[in-house]
Amino acid sequence: MDTGRPLEWFPEISVKVYAAALCGAFCLGFSKTGFPGLALVNVLLMAELFGAKESVGIILPLLICADITVFPMFRKFARWSDVVPLLIPIAFGLVAGYLVLGRIDNSIARPAIGGIILGMVGMQLLRVYRQQFLTNLPDAPAFRWGSGLVIGVSTMMANAAGPAYSIYALVHKMPKEQFLGIGARTFLLVNIVKVPFLTDLNIINVESVKIDVALLPGVFAGIFIGRKVIARIPQKMFELLLYVFSIVAGCRLLFF
Repeated sequence: MDTGRPLEWFPEISVKVYAAALCGAFCLGFSKTGFPGLALVNVLLMAELFGAKESVGIILPLLICADITVFPMFRKFARWSDVVPLLIPIAFGLVAGYLVLGRIDNSIARPAIGGIILGMVGMQLLRVYRQQFLTNLPDAPAFRWGSGLVIGVSTMMANAAGPAYSIYALVHKMPKEQFLGIGARTFLLVNIVKVPFLTDLNIINVESVKIDVALLPGVFAGIFIGRKVIARIPQKMFELLLYVFSIVAGCRLLFF
């Protein structure tokens, strides 16, 4: 962590670290308005600033606050019964991720999160550039279970399951509105369920919650500004830059 001048009201964190973390929180909030790939930037920044395992506990409460904030925007597009097919495999993935996360330290968690990020970027690129291939895949129980397991493990270990859910939605041939509605309900529920697991591992603790409180303005600013400007941003170029950044940063976590 940076050793620069500490914040007067939060001496455990330097001004530079807080500014970078606030940027990450902003990216998280912005991602909830239509740029899901931007959430990977938040994961990468937090892992660099606070440590791989610690970042998982810092991000989760911010995610829940963002999910609750945007839930009213998408609730009408789905029902809770639509979420059920994914819940059991996701639950198995959550337990698997919890068991792994409890047995590794930062020296292993860091490259593990880097590998997950690179895997998610690969899935996102597959979703964008091979959409026709994905929509022709059969929506078989084995695929549903595989998707749920990947979502569960990746969200528990890195808070980075969005691209895996996007591929599941494509194969399932969901309309955009249903995709948003089911995703909002699924991740709100799953993120809340993750809290006792991460608390048990002491990854969510008093110190991490203090950091969350300090970063909440960034999340809300990201949601507010994202809703205002989302239609004005050239999405393809923006996402291309995100992929490049995520690949470079993911490689840094994985190899350096």
